[in-house]
Amino acid sequence: MTTEDQQERGTGPTAGAAIRGTARGTAPAPLSILDLATVGVGHTPAEALTATTELARKAEQWGYHRFWVAEHHGMPGVASSTPAVLLAHLGANTTTLRLGSGGVMLPNHAPLAIAEQFGLLEALHPGRIDLGLGRAPGTDPATARALRRGLTEGADDFPQQLAELTHFLDGDFPDGHPYARLTAVPKGEARPPVWLLGSSGFSAQLAGRLGLPFAFAHHFSSANTIPALDLYRSSFRPSAVLAEPYALIGVSAVAADDEPSARRLARSAALGMLRLRRGNPGPIPTPEEAEQYPYSPVEADFIDSWLDNVVLGDPGRVADGLEALRKRTGVDELMVTSHIHGHEARLRSYGLIAEAYGLTATA
Repeated sequence: MTTEDQQERGTGPTAGAAIRGTARGTAPAPLSILDLATVGVGHTPAEALTATTELARKAEQWGYHRFWVAEHHGMPGVASSTPAVLLAHLGANTTTLRLGSGGVMLPNHAPLAIAEQFGLLEALHPGRIDLGLGRAPGTDPATARALRRGLTEGADDFPQQLAELTHFLDGDFPDGHPYARLTAVPKGEARPPVWLLGSSGFSAQLAGRLGLPFAFAHHFSSANTIPALDLYRSSFRPSAVLAEPYALIGVSAVAADDEPSARRLARSAALGMLRLRRGNPGPIPTPEEAEQYPYSPVEADFIDSWLDNVVLGDPGRVADGLEALRKRTGVDELMVTSHIHGHEARLRSYGLIAEAYGLTATA
């Protein structure tokens, strides 16, 4: 395959440059955002989406590298159920920020549909789109069944689904394949880089074998972070996409004026996660509700354990914590997420982190 062929297919040096982030200002590494269009108690999904749009604009000004949104279903506290729709809107409200899915849950969709959606996004916002893919349902079993009605594949078929999606994106099914004459429309000169997302070793190993970039969900599976990253690196085979491994991790981070204030904000997210784990998801509770909640000893242990995995405190402490985590894991990029109640508090948290970590703001 020639370099020209690779570039036409969205691979080769051009794709590698699109994948690898560039540190802004004095920041030691690229810093990005994972957003869920958080819906807090007392707010509507429409308000949450408006807040996400403002956050994307601010993220671009502050110097963040990527802005990803995640697919979740049946969760009243998350409004980003359809990443492709939200990304089209965010692209129209920003100019340079890379936008992507963190991720699209591939088993919920026909590969051709994803190829068309992200081909359209790339046509609308060329050179700015990432296609992050996960194999989990992003919801409960009943909702997953409703989403996948008519689809025969599941998470166990993820490698086959991924191969089919890649062929649709590249338009290179082999002769004789049932889909060889099909074209995912629109199809431009390039296509979005594909990332694999995961919280265990399966996607880490698959990303390594295929030579793809890998994003690990450290924010809810921290015990598996180092083993998964080691597996990704040891499994990595150079490809037309990447000559060397490229990995980022998602990190829960909350910055405020001081540590008690940041912890108070983070506890609202922790209570929301506790309710989700117990099968009772809802909007993100207020800090006041989280303070007044009558925690049992087991619930209190869960909250403390969850908060231990959040980088929180005043801006300097958060920046130091993020950098220590980057050095410990050896990742190329950090993607922070602040799933807390209150748009102003969330916006301020990201702004404080950007400044403390050394990102260069633009006008």
